[in-house]
Amino acid sequence: MSSLQSELSRGWKIHQQQRPAEAEQIYRRVIALQPNDANAWCYLGIALHDQRHYQQAVESYQRALQLQSKFPIALNNLGNSLRYVGQFEEADQCFQKAITLQPNYFNAYKNRGTLHAWNGNLDLALQYYGQALELSPQDAELHRNLGVIYLLQGRFAEGWTQYRWRWRVGDLNRLPSIPVWDGTHPSGKAILLTAEQGLGDTLQFVRFAEILRQRGAKTLIHCQAALMALLQNNANLGPVYPNNLAVPQPMDVQCSLLDVADLLQLDLPTIPGMAGYIQPTQNLRQYWQATLPKSPGQFRIGIAWQGNPDHQADLYRSCPLSEFEAIARIDGVQLVSLQKGFGSQQLDQWRGPPIMRLDDSTDTSSGAFMDTAAIMQSLDLVITSDTAIAHLGGALGVPTWIVLSFVPDWRWLLQRSDSPWYPSVRLFRQPSAGDWTNVFAAVERALVDVLKSARSLKGNP
Repeated sequence: MSSLQSELSRGWKIHQQQRPAEAEQIYRRVIALQPNDANAWCYLGIALHDQRHYQQAVESYQRALQLQSKFPIALNNLGNSLRYVGQFEEADQCFQKAITLQPNYFNAYKNRGTLHAWNGNLDLALQYYGQALELSPQDAELHRNLGVIYLLQGRFAEGWTQYRWRWRVGDLNRLPSIPVWDGTHPSGKAILLTAEQGLGDTLQFVRFAEILRQRGAKTLIHCQAALMALLQNNANLGPVYPNNLAVPQPMDVQCSLLDVADLLQLDLPTIPGMAGYIQPTQNLRQYWQATLPKSPGQFRIGIAWQGNPDHQADLYRSCPLSEFEAIARIDGVQLVSLQKGFGSQQLDQWRGPPIMRLDDSTDTSSGAFMDTAAIMQSLDLVITSDTAIAHLGGALGVPTWIVLSFVPDWRWLLQRSDSPWYPSVRLFRQPSAGDWTNVFAAVERALVDVLKSARSLKGNP
């Protein structure tokens, strides 16, 4: 093996240790010495993709293919990066070329299925996932992806069966010392309910603690420390403990909050559409009702636009703050920013009517979401992208409008404007991928209708 090939191998080992920026520098040094090495350009593309520099990754793979046109791995990887920059047709062509060169190329089939899932072509996604499954019947990630599509389609029985495979993917963990609940009658069982994914997931599925307790179980919620204050205020959910600490008492079994829905064989007709199962403290509600500036006659709308950028679908589910401008210009409307952290910098580029900004100390003294929850209950409406704020609004039971990407998260299902999970939620969907303009035009029309109705009830013209 040449010294340059050894250097590439060293870079790849570092890359596999989740250090893509360091690996990138090694690949670039190899390319500087050997600019016609197609493998080095391909490795560089992988490092750039893993750092979310998708357009640069595309250019690296294209360079590799200029040097070596029959290069299935580069074609597959190029298709993947093109997917992230929204060039779906070009990505599909890349996957087809990779499969033509290597008919049993499992990753190309799987990635092609994911491409079409993202683009809303669910039948094609299932077709390519099916072909991938023939090549690798035990691939856990593929089964999980199938489960997501089935759940999105409302095919819950198939969806739960496939989605369960996520536990074999390797990015989720259970506590090793407690048996996993098998769904047998919960009466008398001490069940540890664990938070499996993000804050929004916990807010959505924590309702099952109350349901299991109604069925005779003794539950302990073991969740993100950030949610402790909010959840502990709700006695119907039972005791809550932070999952950065060991479980404080013996438990019979454990179950993730999301898996309760699976084990209870939840289907569309049996989804417990609950509202108000989470509440802030009464004193915080009173405090914010007294503290928020008085604006008689104003229709106050809390807004959030940016989710966690680490989420793979955030590129699609988060919307620009600028899309709210037409809403802000409706007579009588006042926007209140509920955005915290990521995305807040967009407020500095805002060109519309003034947005009320909350103090930086919000949610710092009482606990995460505590002030926000109390503030939301003092507003007339919440409009948000698919973030934890959407789930908080639904759990609180406050009127919440959620703007959704063309292919949303599975829990929002397809082609409906309501949510069986949250009675107070209304959904506004992109008619095509990336089209926020028409979503917000629909929101604007709906809001004008709401304001007209409100004024009519008050006897105003």
